[in-house]
Amino acid sequence: MSQKIIRSGDITDDLNRLLHSLNYDGLFVLTDENTQKYCFPLVQAIPEIASAKKIIISAGDENKNVASLSAVWEFLSKNGANRKSLLINLGGGMLTDLGGFAAAAFKRGIRFVNIPTTLLGAVDAAVGGKTGVNFNGLKNEIGAFSPAIAVLIDSVFFKTLDMPNLLSGYAEMMKHALLDSPASLDKILRFDWDVIDYQQLNDLLFASVLVKEQIVEEDPTEQGIRKALNLGHTFGHAFESLSYELKHPVLHGYAVAWGMVCELYLSFVKLGFDKSILMQIIRFVKENYGVFAFGCSQYQRIYELMQHDKKNESGLINFTLLKSVGRIEINQTASLLEIDEVLDYFRKI
Repeated sequence: MSQKIIRSGDITDDLNRLLHSLNYDGLFVLTDENTQKYCFPLVQAIPEIASAKKIIISAGDENKNVASLSAVWEFLSKNGANRKSLLINLGGGMLTDLGGFAAAAFKRGIRFVNIPTTLLGAVDAAVGGKTGVNFNGLKNEIGAFSPAIAVLIDSVFFKTLDMPNLLSGYAEMMKHALLDSPASLDKILRFDWDVIDYQQLNDLLFASVLVKEQIVEEDPTEQGIRKALNLGHTFGHAFESLSYELKHPVLHGYAVAWGMVCELYLSFVKLGFDKSILMQIIRFVKENYGVFAFGCSQYQRIYELMQHDKKNESGLINFTLLKSVGRIEINQTASLLEIDEVLDYFRKI
């Protein structure tokens, strides 16, 4: 399940070296409309990339679906891809998730390389081997565990991002810090967003990726401790799905940030998580991510969306909670009344 993670300082040189180290029969590059415009020019000087067959799909999480997946498979099939072909996924989390699943299933599996072009993609989707697409309004409902043979991470791509997309990725970094240690969390909360130091951001990113990588290596198929990585996601995915139903979609990291507030409050109620740290997180989230507005009439729908979470067992909604920063408790449950209490609390912050 291991994958090679390359901290690139020169994406052209490092990708060129990687391609020359691999034996493959046919090279394909998958981008979306945005990464084709803004990110592909940063690698097109490589002769192999320039001559590769290019697949371009529509941008946006709403296109992380079976129709886009089918379009990728159709292109691969019509253009002679075989089991020795190589697919390069150049894009954010939506694209690496979809491209990874397309590669995992095509001819029962072809190799692929992820080059994340967003902070969220680098810290979350591109690393760890989870692939998939959304289905029936549910996040990542169809997918597979299939790691890229390599992930090339270069912060040069992050300079193409606006602030909301940077913050979206940063929410996952905050999650990893909460799972790791008070020292890690302190560094994350002290980062200066008014004057962005991209080198410092890159250093924080790789510390964050290391936290995830260690957890994934211990539990690649999410039978145990890997569930820790779902902190904030049980509520967060429900918020994200609801936002799409309301026709006001929010970025994944924003939904996760709000989900972490909810699940840390649940940690406080059930496990005695430090309230002062909870308040620190609330202040950071409100200042940088704002709030997600919903009413009591939508509690039932949020609960229904949470019931579709893939971690659930025996009809119970499964949470990852914290006793304290770095002290993880997986396989926690909450009653409907407790979930209502959390939603009441969240609406008042």
